[in-house]
Amino acid sequence: MKKLYSGKTKDVFQLDNGNVLLKFKDDCTGKDGKFDPGENSVGLTIEGIGKANLQTSVLFFEVLKKAGIKTHYISANVDDATMEVLPAKVFGHGLEVVCRLVATGSFVRRYGEYIKDGTPLKDGLVETTFKNDALGDPLVNEDALVALGIMSHEMYASMRTQTLKITKIVADELKKKNLVLYDIKFEFGYNNNEVILIDEIASGNMRVYKDGKILEPMELTKLILK
Repeated sequence: MKKLYSGKTKDVFQLDNGNVLLKFKDDCTGKDGKFDPGENSVGLTIEGIGKANLQTSVLFFEVLKKAGIKTHYISANVDDATMEVLPAKVFGHGLEVVCRLVATGSFVRRYGEYIKDGTPLKDGLVETTFKNDALGDPLVNEDALVALGIMSHEMYASMRTQTLKITKIVADELKKKNLVLYDIKFEFGYNNNEVILIDEIASGNMRVYKDGKILEPMELTKLILK
């Protein structure tokens, strides 16, 4: 297999059949050894989190499949911590899409003079950032994405609609286990000009609370897969 690149939490390989293989790693985003899905760089390594993130991703991708939502997911090998996916081009040099159901983290750090930590955000709020560690993953809006030639208004609308729908599905699944989703981070790409969800849906990319306390990735994964 040809290695395409090495990311923060997984390595990416080209398969002979034209698809792509993702190899999950045990790295998590955070700072000073503490997990934080809102951080831009790897902050800690948790043994076994790679396979755990893969199992969680497979669970949610299968749920989305049953709901009629197309993603890049094809199959997975949990023992090898690998997932085969459709090839998809990223937007620009990569975009991250955050859907917030409750104000917390960087959102409150930015807008704390207007909103209190823990305030529900009705119907969900979607933010888009460039994947650029050097610039701190800067926010970018729809008009700028179109002006820069990164995507069309129609593509953005599809991405936003899917983000809200997928977030609700994930939140509903978590609610069945008495877990509360505060926010979640996605990546989208396009395959044959169709916008689809790519990468993963894992505990390391979401803030989830139980009984008023945030759950660490491994603890969350165990509860999700229980």
